[in-house]
Amino acid sequence: MTKVLLREYYELCDGNVCQDLLTESEKKFVRDGGMMLSGMMQMAEVQNGNGRVYPQKILMREVQNYKKLVDENRALGELDHPEESVINLRNVSHQVTDIWMEDNKVMGKMKVLDTPSGGILRSLVDSGVSIGISSRGLGSVSEQMGKTIVEDDFQLICFDMVSEPSTPGAFMVRENKNRINEVFTKADRINRALNNILRD
Repeated sequence: MTKVLLREYYELCDGNVCQDLLTESEKKFVRDGGMMLSGMMQMAEVQNGNGRVYPQKILMREVQNYKKLVDENRALGELDHPEESVINLRNVSHQVTDIWMEDNKVMGKMKVLDTPSGGILRSLVDSGVSIGISSRGLGSVSEQMGKTIVEDDFQLICFDMVSEPSTPGAFMVRENKNRINEVFTKADRINRALNNILRD
């Protein structure tokens, strides 16, 4: 089978409400004016907006592989999706600082970098634009029972910031210095519950 560039789009943090996922050092970074984003980055076993299904075992393997890049401070992503599989350092806007699986969801945190593209990303978030996230990888697909299944040769390359996610309710949101110690309101909890129901 021929490997092709597979790009998937997600929104980060349901309804612009995201759990406080930051460590103490990340909270300090935000208090000092830095920007962190967090939320769902990918989902397994669900047909996405591009019509593809990622088996959980494949995504779990690739998350474990990607953690090595995170640990080496090399987990970079671009603003918008290029047509290539290579990360162009001139267009890097953010760095993934953590990634993990929660059931069939890939969750993560990222730091907006002080680069030209990072400055654009920060400006968009500051202006209230809902930013999506998109995985970029190489792999082949097959048709099984009317679904397009991503095959075992899939290799995750990176996560890019985009305007059009393919999975509803997967928004990434800014971790705000004024909300770091805040408890979610009743309305926040209701919105999160409704978003979870709608996603199912």
